[in-house]
Amino acid sequence: MKIARNILLGSATLFLMMSMAVAQSSSMTPNSSATAAQNQSSSMSNQGSARGGVLTADRKFMDKAAQGGMAEVELGQLAEQNGESSDVKAFGKRMVDDHSKANDQLKQIAAQKGVSLPTTLDAKDQATKDRLSKLHGSAFDKAYMRDMVMDHKKDVAEFKRECTTAHDSDLKNWANQTTPTLESHLSEAEKISGSTSGNAMGKNNTSGMSAQSH
Repeated sequence: MKIARNILLGSATLFLMMSMAVAQSSSMTPNSSATAAQNQSSSMSNQGSARGGVLTADRKFMDKAAQGGMAEVELGQLAEQNGESSDVKAFGKRMVDDHSKANDQLKQIAAQKGVSLPTTLDAKDQATKDRLSKLHGSAFDKAYMRDMVMDHKKDVAEFKRECTTAHDSDLKNWANQTTPTLESHLSEAEKISGSTSGNAMGKNNTSGMSAQSH
């Protein structure tokens, strides 16, 4: 009887200890879950909120790149129509070809990530297009190429920054692939801009000399 009583007492003690361990474990679980959720929330707030699986900073770059790419295509088409210099017309065609290709690549990345890109020019680019639409010949060449130099300086700087700061790997790869093309555009634009400015100055000087001779 004494042995049986000791066995029952030991079993009761073991059961009590197991119950206390389970209760303690259960009370710890919500705190652990809360801590994990808090850490995840903190991580997201540090990086910026996401839309369509893309963080805010990357999303802003995608929007700006899409709008800029559309502008380059439409202004390039305008250069083919209103330009006078064969170099300007050829540069306009290159803008259409290169930026159309880059735009299509960006659209594919956006579609894969559920991101909707702009489909129309912003107010600034539309104003530039409206202004250039009214120019023809050498006046167009000079104004268009001056704009192309300024635009591509900004583009190269922004794309280089995105190459190092982008969170999305696909977007970073696209920026890396596109940057050399933009640098080539800038180099060519600076060269053509110099020649068109020289031509315009030469024509103005010739007109002045003719007026003086009369």
